[in-house]
Amino acid sequence: MAMASTPRAIPLTCSGHTRPVVDLQFSRVMSDGSYYMISACKDGNPMLRDGQTGDWIGTFIGHKGAVWSARMSADVTKAVTASADFTAKVWDTYTGDILHSFSHQHIVRGCDFSGDGNRIVTGGMEKKLRIFDLNRDDLNGPLLTAEGHTSVIRNVVWDGARNMILSSGDDMEIRVWDPRTFNQVHSCKMDGPIASMELSADGQYITSTTGKSVYFWDAQTYTLRKQIKTEYDVSAVSLHPNHTRFVAGGSSDLWVRIYDFESGRELEVYKGHHGPVHTVSYSPDGELYATGSEDGTIRLWQTTPGKKYGLWQGDGNEEC
Repeated sequence: MAMASTPRAIPLTCSGHTRPVVDLQFSRVMSDGSYYMISACKDGNPMLRDGQTGDWIGTFIGHKGAVWSARMSADVTKAVTASADFTAKVWDTYTGDILHSFSHQHIVRGCDFSGDGNRIVTGGMEKKLRIFDLNRDDLNGPLLTAEGHTSVIRNVVWDGARNMILSSGDDMEIRVWDPRTFNQVHSCKMDGPIASMELSADGQYITSTTGKSVYFWDAQTYTLRKQIKTEYDVSAVSLHPNHTRFVAGGSSDLWVRIYDFESGRELEVYKGHHGPVHTVSYSPDGELYATGSEDGTIRLWQTTPGKKYGLWQGDGNEEC
């Protein structure tokens, strides 16, 4: 008796960038069922795409250096980018126009919006965090500045649900800040420089990576819920919205790996990129995940290969 074969995972390739892709973010699901994806790249040209298909929507032109981070406001009307040109820029996602450009004294590595989209937070090589109010008449300087990090800040997240700011980097610590006073209110110690950090889609977990380990922190209490050790240096990790699995990329190989969240067991391994994977992210509906690589491409992978979704026709024979 012939046995049904397991559908082969065929990623969709999103071309357009010319240098390594270092950051990806999906929007929430909009009222019409659509969602979006933004990418940051060392070519200095962040891009906005349809999240389900990867189709290009627009490129934000204006930076004069590598872009290390790109984030969308909750309503996707604005984007913010952090760059090696010593600026953070806020963009109109409909027109591509620059709404604000905030000068810094060094490379900006991380940025994010407040929950209401009226403020941004930035961090980078200066070891300082800054909050800028987009509604102020005088936008020449930050609303608040916080110091405390002793090395480069690589990751910044504004937790809108709890109105807290998370920052991390080479000083091996996730710091939690109250944006009303910009005082540090908590910290999570780790074993080495923190390569990546993100908030899960439902806001329950803070995920972070250090060396060969993946950490999952309770976003309410800031206690460590789970640590999973791998056999390679983990560059980025993203938790599926239903908490059953997570995707990880490595800084020293070409593989994309899927793990069971509860046991930490490796479930799937895929190769599609031609360079190390710098960034990974699950879509808000959990149907796909995106990976960005040193090879300059973004690839979209189905969570359930063979299922009809977006550009995948469901027969496992798509041409990409």
